[in-house]
Amino acid sequence: MAARTRTYAVVGLTLAAAVTAGCSGSGSHGGSGSHGGSGSPASGSATVSGQNQPAPTESNPPGDIPDNQVYVVYRPTGGSSTGFTVKVPEGWARTNQGGTTAFTDKLNTVRITPVSASGAPTTGSVTNTVVPQLRSQVPKFSAPKVSEVTRHAGRVVLLTYQGDSARDPVTGKVVRDAFERYAFYRAGHEVDLTLSGPVKADNVDPWRIVSDSFTWR
Repeated sequence: MAARTRTYAVVGLTLAAAVTAGCSGSGSHGGSGSHGGSGSPASGSATVSGQNQPAPTESNPPGDIPDNQVYVVYRPTGGSSTGFTVKVPEGWARTNQGGTTAFTDKLNTVRITPVSASGAPTTGSVTNTVVPQLRSQVPKFSAPKVSEVTRHAGRVVLLTYQGDSARDPVTGKVVRDAFERYAFYRAGHEVDLTLSGPVKADNVDPWRIVSDSFTWR
């Protein structure tokens, strides 16, 4: 009986040792698999995420006219007093009010106003006549500067200034605008070309394309 008891004890110890060894090996294997699995998939996930991440959308600051803007020739109909052509941005909304034709897109506007004139405009006449008129018409008119510049059509009087836009009927916002007003003249006919947009917009090149395209015909 004592011998049988010892045999059971030895068998029990052997089974216990085997179970312990098995558990120890299983834990080690599981740890290794868990560590490798957590590291490898995370790295792969980051790589895939980086590949699928879309490029940032490019946009122009408010008021900037795109570099790829297309321009078309505007040729008014009428008598000899409107004998001119000028390029305007394609696709802009056109409106007519009185003798002024305007092309507008978002925050930018091109205004064309042909008038009769007894003589060619000068820096003095613009300073003494036009500036006071605009001061009474443009909200918060400021920083007027009158000069003579040369465009394709020849000598022209340029007036630059700033003013507030009309309040947006939807958002209620008011934009601070910069204006360039070119006074072209030939044989008793004057055309005032006014270009406007937000003061922080970089529209030097587009405005040069428009103002330089003016041609008498």
